[in-house]
Amino acid sequence: MSPWLAHLYTGLGAVVALLATLAVLGGDYRGAFIWLGVQIFIDATDGVLARALRVKERLPHFDGGRLDDIIDYLCYVFIPVLLLLHAGLLPASWGVWVGSAVLLSSAYGFSQTAAKVKTDDYFFTGFPSYWNLVAFYLFLLKLSPEVNAAILLTFAVLVFVPLRYVYPSRTETLSLLTNVLGAVWAVLALWILWRLPVTDGPWVILSLTFPVYYMALSLWLNLKR
Repeated sequence: MSPWLAHLYTGLGAVVALLATLAVLGGDYRGAFIWLGVQIFIDATDGVLARALRVKERLPHFDGGRLDDIIDYLCYVFIPVLLLLHAGLLPASWGVWVGSAVLLSSAYGFSQTAAKVKTDDYFFTGFPSYWNLVAFYLFLLKLSPEVNAAILLTFAVLVFVPLRYVYPSRTETLSLLTNVLGAVWAVLALWILWRLPVTDGPWVILSLTFPVYYMALSLWLNLKR
């Protein structure tokens, strides 16, 4: 099987980014989140395919990691910011500056060679670009634009703070619990997404259990260090 298939699979994320953007511009925010969810699935599985096809060995001249970073920036940073602005979830007069802070901080984060440090316990350095998930919860929680802006600016600052954040699929500490909670969270998130625009019931608050656990585990690992 050609190793180019792995890169083509990764590259489909660019098409997903286009479809998500069109959904945002059309006011179909549920559709945009669905497409961003498709990209999460592609991003979570393309590495398995790449390793199975030995792409680094067979195509040493092609940098699949760079392709992955380009698509990640589009889907995890740019489109979530566009959605928040288009949906009116940021202050009308200065929301674009908040969005710009997110874009610039994440551009810095993506460019840092130490953003993903390989040690005995895998982790991210600085707040990872989970802006798609941040945007998802801000959309669900219906907070004021000013509160949303404050949350985004806080996370944007945390990009520059060299704290360790759990790499969910690779950090060894409590890996079983992390994977189980992550799987439960994924099911809950799909259920919430399926029900949109309805957001009643305990599901949104219940789904926050995993993000809270993630941040608590990351903080604990920093304290242990």
